[in-house]
Amino acid sequence: MDWLTQHKLPIGQWAKDGVDWLTANAAWVFDGIADILDAIIGAILWVLQTPHPLVVVAAAVALAYLVRRSIPFAIFVLLALLLVINQGYWKETTETLALVISASVVCMAVGVPVGIAAAHRPWLYEALRPVLDLMQTIPTFVYLIPALILFGLGMVPGLVATVIFAVPAPIRLTRLGIVSTPRSLIEAGEAFGATKRQLLWKVELPFALPSIMAGLTQTIMLSLSMVVIAALVGANGLGVPTLRALNQVNIARGFEVGVAIVLVAIVLDRFFRSERAEGRR
Repeated sequence: MDWLTQHKLPIGQWAKDGVDWLTANAAWVFDGIADILDAIIGAILWVLQTPHPLVVVAAAVALAYLVRRSIPFAIFVLLALLLVINQGYWKETTETLALVISASVVCMAVGVPVGIAAAHRPWLYEALRPVLDLMQTIPTFVYLIPALILFGLGMVPGLVATVIFAVPAPIRLTRLGIVSTPRSLIEAGEAFGATKRQLLWKVELPFALPSIMAGLTQTIMLSLSMVVIAALVGANGLGVPTLRALNQVNIARGFEVGVAIVLVAIVLDRFFRSERAEGRR
């Protein structure tokens, strides 16, 4: 075995050289991306943190009722957010929400078009599949290091790492929804003279909507699972008190933050879950 280990392929060195080249030659690109992502996060934080917390809670409860037409769900949102305020984690919760919402927007903006393209071009999906597998299975800390080097400390590298981890979900589920469209529906559209664009917008996307919404909820859950890891590169939010509780072996604080994260996850999941998808189950 010695002869094999003595001729080690310089995979790590290749990766380092690539990051060094990007740092030296494409810094302006990453600075521009960081500015855009910072602006998105800042806008969401302004909406969530500028008003009084009770005003935001009232708006969330009203939105919950309008979206779901369910009084029990609206009451649950009210009690969940009031409990977060009571425990003293409102600021951290809004920061986590800003990160999750930003990551979800970016993931869906990338994932849905790529998923549609992959559904219509099987060769593209075959090429993407190993990349998607790699993005979801490679340890997060591996690509957190280049994200930190390219984007610096703060919310942006945490957002980038979250997007890399979560974007395969909307790509896969969007493609699944499109390719699952019954052939009879497509043939009916073609019989009425629909173009490919009309078939996409009038037939395939409406049928695939539950799958796309499932991709959105998966993205939200995966983003929430990254809050602690994002805190390691300076991202604010509920990951920060979680790390402090871990470092101090503080069971009480850890449980409080865990409850806040769970409540946020349940509220967001119920907001965006597709009723049609539930009916199919």
